[in-house]
Amino acid sequence: MINKLKKMDWAIVAILALFMVLSVILIHSGIAGWKDFKGADKRMAIYYIPGFIAFFGMALLDYKILVKYYLYILGLGLLLLLLVIFIGGSINGAQGWLKIPGGLSLQPAELFKLVLIITLTALLVKRHKAKLSFWKNVVPLSLVTMVPFGLVMAQNDIGNGLSYLVILLGLLWIGNLKYSHTLIILVVFAAAIVVGIKSYISFHDQIQASLAGTSKEHWLDRIDPWLLPDIASKDASYHTHNAKIAIASGGMFGKGYMKGDFVQSSRVPYTYSDSIFVVVAEEFGFVGCSVLLLLYFIMIHRMILISLEAKERSGPYLIVGVVAMLLYQIFENIGMFIGIMPLTGITLPFISYGGTSLLINMASMGVVMSVRLHGHEKEDTIVQSGGASSK
Repeated sequence: MINKLKKMDWAIVAILALFMVLSVILIHSGIAGWKDFKGADKRMAIYYIPGFIAFFGMALLDYKILVKYYLYILGLGLLLLLLVIFIGGSINGAQGWLKIPGGLSLQPAELFKLVLIITLTALLVKRHKAKLSFWKNVVPLSLVTMVPFGLVMAQNDIGNGLSYLVILLGLLWIGNLKYSHTLIILVVFAAAIVVGIKSYISFHDQIQASLAGTSKEHWLDRIDPWLLPDIASKDASYHTHNAKIAIASGGMFGKGYMKGDFVQSSRVPYTYSDSIFVVVAEEFGFVGCSVLLLLYFIMIHRMILISLEAKERSGPYLIVGVVAMLLYQIFENIGMFIGIMPLTGITLPFISYGGTSLLINMASMGVVMSVRLHGHEKEDTIVQSGGASSK
């Protein structure tokens, strides 16, 4: 074990420790105007304890074992997604939480992101570096992704649902997809976005009427401020409008810690959670935002280096899946507050308040570190001995 610890990328560990400090500091400022969330900063510090346990535990576990037993992991993940539909609790319009002993809750949609990465990796390993066939590989992998995507969308969780599609695209890209198929997918994806946006704008009234009184009615409040700000209601625009003003008011160096007018007056909702980037921007300015993004860049750069050093197939697939997951979360979380993405309930990785999100992100980083510790064997001996690869 000592030899394994010596091989760890301690730069990544240091960045995660720094994220812990930043998270607690920013949450402390973010909850100043929210009496109902007092103590969230201390709870986040406590959440980091099992988070680091998950990180080191997954790092020391040979990741090829996860790939070997992917069917059991997939079955458990799907079971939890099904359970939450029937007995899950709702927060902010999304029915996605399971109550567990101790007054805690689990969000299966967050957990399934890692499950999906492991599952798609196991299926891709079977190809033995051969080009992916559209009908034999791309379609089945897409269907495997669409099942949990549909279950999560049924829970009204748009943010996590879209992350599954990003993970799929990332793994198809590294999975030796043919250039012609890549072009087709990109064209279809771009066309779907353009047609979807134009259709939403053209048939807004009809869509509004069809969603009225349903559990998905709040989707309009998320999309209207993004695509149709002129007709969006004040209540729907309140969150993003104030967030943009707060970010802009931060200037180059910010207004100072716990001195942000919009943050401290609670004019931006969820500044301890989804909106925590607004705290960074208003109180630490452009410089603070740049430092945070630089830390993300260094961490992801180190992850890519680990994938390039691996001498077997499944490790790089796992890392690309985790990178795709984190990049989507970072881009979506920041993008929705500067007007380039719709408002969704997605957290800023390692910074926003949230036990399940933190635990899964830390466990995912543990899988990445496991590739560094166990990814130098030339053959996938563990995988080949199981059912995750064909002989």
